[in-house]
Amino acid sequence: MPRRIDHILAAACDGTRISAADAVELLASADLAAIGRAANAVTARLHPEPWRTYNIDRNINYTNVCTAVCDFCAFYRPPKHAEGYVLDREVLFHKIEEMVSVGGDQILLQGGLHPTLTLEWYEELLRDIKARFPQVNVHGFSPPEIHHFTKISKLPLRTVLERLARAGLGSLPGGGGEILVDRVRREITRGKVLTDDWLEVHRQWHLLGGRSTATMMFGHVETAAERIEHLERVRDLQDETGGFTAFICWSFQPDNTAMADVPPAGPFDYLRTQAVARLFLDNVPNIQSSWVTQGREIGQLALLFGANDMGSLMLEENVVSAAGTVHHLTLAEMRSAISELGFVPRRRNVFYELYDDEPDVAAAPVAAAAGVVQPTLLDAART
Repeated sequence: MPRRIDHILAAACDGTRISAADAVELLASADLAAIGRAANAVTARLHPEPWRTYNIDRNINYTNVCTAVCDFCAFYRPPKHAEGYVLDREVLFHKIEEMVSVGGDQILLQGGLHPTLTLEWYEELLRDIKARFPQVNVHGFSPPEIHHFTKISKLPLRTVLERLARAGLGSLPGGGGEILVDRVRREITRGKVLTDDWLEVHRQWHLLGGRSTATMMFGHVETAAERIEHLERVRDLQDETGGFTAFICWSFQPDNTAMADVPPAGPFDYLRTQAVARLFLDNVPNIQSSWVTQGREIGQLALLFGANDMGSLMLEENVVSAAGTVHHLTLAEMRSAISELGFVPRRRNVFYELYDDEPDVAAAPVAAAAGVVQPTLLDAART
């Protein structure tokens, strides 16, 4: 007699939407191979093209000062801490220049919830970047940061987003999602946005015509049902707005954090969770591998467990590495991870638009950066 998970997997492969209860049952299953095969089949249906994609990005953390207290974060420093910083403009410009010199044209710009920086400061930061590097797309400011901006400026969320868009914000990352269940969020962090407000930042950005990514950090205090509740909140918002370009999940990295005693989730749990996400998120077009937390081999294997994108080749990464997890890929290694599986590696931007030209592998021995400004983005916000 066929198992219940076989019925669930067959339905997902046929394009039938599976329920939250179905997804919880899949997360409880030890049949990683069957779940992976189904996720791979769904990916092949959604992405029958012979290529798998990657982008080249630089993460720039403009500050590590943060008023929130997140037990899972090894990167932040409280206000007035001796190790707190705000990047000088020239340092920031130098980082961007390094990225541009190897052919990149996108930065991921994120920081902490700084208590004294004003909305005007952030607008000036964006204008300065765009004036000096008009070709560079700013994929910037996580929903917790945006929500924080509304508090320090005492302005409505939509107004804040419109002003940031006019100043040069091009797209929104999905940082600070962790698990979108308030019980979990209250247990692992204080002074940070809760679920509904995190989602509302994305909703309003999408309504302005913007695009963003959704993320999930799992493997700490959440239950399997709460992991799926997170996915359901993402799926529901995507049904409403269609503004998410991709979903990225990764396992909690405990070293050097206040949660260092939490056993880390292993590759089995990572691959199963990503595969279930591909099966459940039937309306999110792209799933990114997280080689940054998993390493090259598992990051590559993720392309057979629901991912169609290797994610970013980063010239710089500070947050995960602060938690003791450091993996590096050269551009050649990134491309070979894709080609070894029989796919053609194709470079893309944050909007999943493909580049016809490929970077010079020899010219980029370490992580570089890429992405382009979408010309029509947020036209309504610029009027």
